[in-house]
Amino acid sequence: MVTAIVGANWGDEGKGKLTDMLGEESDIIVRFQGGSNAGHTIVNDYGKFALHILPSGVFYGHTTNIIGNGVALNIPDIVEELQGLVDRGVPKPRLLVSDRAQIVMPYHKLFDQYEEERLAGKSFGSTKSGIAPFYSDKYAKVGIQVSELFDEDALREKVEGICAQKNVLLKHLYHKPELDVSELMETLADYREKIRPYVCDVSAYLFQAVKEGKNILLEGQLGSLKDPDHGIYPMVTSSSTLAGYGAVGAGIPPYEIKRIVTVVKAYSSAVGAGEFVSEIFGEEADELRRRGGDGGEFGATTGRPRRMGWFDAVASRYGCRIQGATEAALTVLDVLGYLDELPVCVGYEIDGKVTRDFPTTTELKRAKPVYEILPGWKSDICGITEYSKLPENCRRYIEFIEKELEVPIKMVSNGPKRHEIIYR
Repeated sequence: MVTAIVGANWGDEGKGKLTDMLGEESDIIVRFQGGSNAGHTIVNDYGKFALHILPSGVFYGHTTNIIGNGVALNIPDIVEELQGLVDRGVPKPRLLVSDRAQIVMPYHKLFDQYEEERLAGKSFGSTKSGIAPFYSDKYAKVGIQVSELFDEDALREKVEGICAQKNVLLKHLYHKPELDVSELMETLADYREKIRPYVCDVSAYLFQAVKEGKNILLEGQLGSLKDPDHGIYPMVTSSSTLAGYGAVGAGIPPYEIKRIVTVVKAYSSAVGAGEFVSEIFGEEADELRRRGGDGGEFGATTGRPRRMGWFDAVASRYGCRIQGATEAALTVLDVLGYLDELPVCVGYEIDGKVTRDFPTTTELKRAKPVYEILPGWKSDICGITEYSKLPENCRRYIEFIEKELEVPIKMVSNGPKRHEIIYR
């Protein structure tokens, strides 16, 4: 069976823990989009890890971990991340990389940085990991596929064409040093040797695995609201964050994705720029940020403090719908135990009218939150493993959210560790 695990919101919903947990019953775990521009924080018996590009199944001996064709493949990052695991006592994981994946080049990172500098105050809040320039090149058909590393002559011709195009921009738009063909060819030769042991025809491998009835987990990065089509465009990422894209980014038939677990946070948080209707500020936000996540709400990749807000039912319901959620998993519920009251954003007021539907970005800019206040439970719920043993107000909060989401909440996470989870 194929399961997709994806985010309902702006990313940072706690997918890493859930993927790590679901990995226990999976044979194969596939990253199908994005690059090392976001991270998954995982706490297990080996310690606390921030993974950026490796699938979250790397801590299990029984799993095969796959980088699909839809991923922005940063080869130095993947090598470094693998080594980092081994150095900390994790057995070297089994890894396969699609021969159709495309490579993040050093100049993608430079262009990302130069463009953010050029835009100054109007920048997109990029992580400067080269993701937008990478996907721009992919769709402009000047990207480099892993398979192309193994044809030296064709590769040199391609690199010459890339340099001719990029150097015009570097010289006249950014006023920066130009690219050198020989230098890039050396870099690519190094990349070829580093990635060679892992290269595989991933779609053929997965086709066989599906036929054999293997359990396959598709691991998404970021969340619905960062999708370039259905998110808060243009403050989005550059690859689709939706479960539906899992079929494309892994190379499997769409009808094979039978279960879509959409991860929803018990409050809201976001890294980077963009519309965020239920955002809170000042001491109220600082307190939630300090207590949030495992060690506070800071980006797993950038370390940037996350923007904080109350639970947004409008955005979360939309996020679940656009993912095609078959079930939801509610995370970081334990964090809210200090509050007397819990505001929940149940509607947006736009130009004097209240809506429950998530609007396009132009309308979102004018939206004001409409709150319903629920009573807090004022206790620590960590360590509780049975739903019935949760405080009544805590259960009431979960059930209120479930009604708003219109999707069954099957799992409730009440702590950072792998097994701190309640099944409903």
